[in-house]
Amino acid sequence: MTKKELEHPSLDIVESKGTELSGRKIVLCVSGSVAAYKSIELARLLMRHGAKVTCVMSGASTKMIQPDYMKWATGNDVITKLTGKLEHINIADYKKSDLIIVYPATANTLGKLANGIDDTPISTVLTVGFGSKTPILMALAMHASMYENAAVKKNISFLKNKIDFITPNMIEGKAKVSEPEEVLDYVLTKFGLSSKLHGKKILITAGPTIEQIDPIRAITNQSSGKTGVSLAKELVSSGAKVTFVYGPGNEKPPKGAKIINVVTSKEMHTAVKKELKNKFDIVIMAAAISDYVPKNPSKKKIKSSNTNLTINLKKAPKIIDDIKKIQKNVLLVGFKAETNVTNIQLIKSAKRKLKDSSSDLIIANDIGTKRYKKNSQNNQIIVVDSKRSIVSGWMKKEKIAKIIKKQIELKL
Repeated sequence: MTKKELEHPSLDIVESKGTELSGRKIVLCVSGSVAAYKSIELARLLMRHGAKVTCVMSGASTKMIQPDYMKWATGNDVITKLTGKLEHINIADYKKSDLIIVYPATANTLGKLANGIDDTPISTVLTVGFGSKTPILMALAMHASMYENAAVKKNISFLKNKIDFITPNMIEGKAKVSEPEEVLDYVLTKFGLSSKLHGKKILITAGPTIEQIDPIRAITNQSSGKTGVSLAKELVSSGAKVTFVYGPGNEKPPKGAKIINVVTSKEMHTAVKKELKNKFDIVIMAAAISDYVPKNPSKKKIKSSNTNLTINLKKAPKIIDDIKKIQKNVLLVGFKAETNVTNIQLIKSAKRKLKDSSSDLIIANDIGTKRYKKNSQNNQIIVVDSKRSIVSGWMKKEKIAKIIKKQIELKL
């Protein structure tokens, strides 16, 4: 994606509702049906879930909606004619796109694809895509009598095992095109995103907490929030409904999740208990929450003239210990960090926490090793449950998040 494309204001919505389609390139072909106006909303829905959308418009459709509308909607130039730039090859040849959607698809467009006719930009794009085995999805729209025409039925029959169709809605004597939301659901399923986590309600905490000593000074830890943010992105990409309670970490929170920003351990505890009034399927406690907080924080700056300073700390409540008391049947995933211990010691510590918190999984790691201090973008975890322990190996935290997600899916 070029710098110019990144600056297009329409791209601000990308991944605003989820990251399920991130990295996916989708070609949206708009043919000459009165339902063409709905293609604008479909393009925006696909983008909100992460897709890059390139639009191809027929001559008839440009009489109903201006190409500038689609350019505004997608942030990309609209193809209305084929030139020496070989637009049809650039978007529909082998592995150039992940999916071609015809929305709405007329009987005319259907017939041209079924019979190898490519005399328009859309039909030529479809011919190339059909030959390169790029997946094609047609959302049909026409009068009921046209839909019942023997030739149309023959064309559908010929193509039905070669491309995908979304059945139109039969209303008032018309085979009306499916709604954009229906097409989006179909696309998500097409890409295998209806996983075990799809539709699950997940509460996840991440990042550090900060505890004030006085209005200027504070106690905190070095957590960046990267593992929690990476895991939340994976969950959103799987179609989960994620609530993300986030301390002041360095990583940008994931798009598509409900974000609740907190600072202190008390604020995090309050936010988690408030959210648990709603029913969740999974709770993941990935935050590095302060174990101790100042007993009597000063309301004024403590003078720096003192030679010695004593700060009294008190133990903060363990938020994870309250989860199963509030929601007994929730799948609970905890994190356990240690420093400079053996794997055997780390597993033993994780199993103790597993029992004390009634967790279903504990993600344990050693953050005191030399290689972690040298490069905290990587890590090694041990996934511990009541029956087994799995060591991940040393890898990037983004891959760690994928492993954790997989283990959660297996628990479901």
